[in-house]
Amino acid sequence: MKVLVTGAGGFVGSHLVDSQLAQGNQVRAVDLHLERLSHAAHHPHLERVTGDLTDGRLLPSLVTGVDTVYHLASAHLDVSQPDSHYHRVNVTATEALLRAAHAAGVNRFVHCSTNGVLGEIRQIPADETAPCNPTNIYEETKLLGEQAALVYYQETGFPVVVARPAWVYGPRCPRTARLLRAIKKGRFVMFGDGRTLRHPIYISDAIRGLELCAERGTPGEIYFLAGERSVSLNELTETLAIAQGVKPPALRLPMSLGMAAAYGAQTLFGLLRRQPPISRRTLDFYLKDNAYDISKARRDLGFAPQIDLATGLKETVKT
Repeated sequence: MKVLVTGAGGFVGSHLVDSQLAQGNQVRAVDLHLERLSHAAHHPHLERVTGDLTDGRLLPSLVTGVDTVYHLASAHLDVSQPDSHYHRVNVTATEALLRAAHAAGVNRFVHCSTNGVLGEIRQIPADETAPCNPTNIYEETKLLGEQAALVYYQETGFPVVVARPAWVYGPRCPRTARLLRAIKKGRFVMFGDGRTLRHPIYISDAIRGLELCAERGTPGEIYFLAGERSVSLNELTETLAIAQGVKPPALRLPMSLGMAAAYGAQTLFGLLRRQPPISRRTLDFYLKDNAYDISKARRDLGFAPQIDLATGLKETVKT
């Protein structure tokens, strides 16, 4: 089988490429940067393509001969980019890729969305029927992208499945690495009371969930992919500390100070067209509850997370 992985140079995408290669599949991997795949550069079943999905001329060659598309590419963390950039990457390029894949006879299209499309969760745990209330341009455009994918399925019958991974962590994840370093060096700051919920899923479980979407997912359906349970930020940071054999972080500041710092940094660094060290989106980590019901993925996909948080973080620290 031949698969296309977009966003293959990212944390999740690079692990998906590894998994697909391990299963003996032919993999075409595309991204703006592919350094995370340097370890597999000479694999006989890997075709690496450095390219931009917003370049419509590239798309037909990407999907030619492909059986399954895993669409992970997105504009995500760069708050210095204008809203139009997010629309162009997360919506327009998705629509164009869907059309190209359909025309090429692709058998299955897995669109990787995000748990963030829900924005502020009103009832915990949230499932796939929960209302979407995105609060920033990333969440807004990811929601528009998944809606475009589902509308395309409804209008054409092209088999699209939407996955919404929760907070994915593990080796090669820059966010996990930053958290580990900050806690190890005693520089992590907890804004607020630490009772906000995060719902972690170890990278191998997230990858298996995406693959199950391709293998067993019902076209036109959405599936949350998350670990066995959500945890508070207090528990998360304590477990991060234990995994490294250091003391849990003790520095706590009021959320009001975090908000003031985020607004000031984002304004200043925005004028310089640089990424700020803290932003309003950074504070979502402290403000927004993340907790999901994965019953639908269990029922339809046979999805069953295997790695608990403590085990996953120990494996991450080893790398």
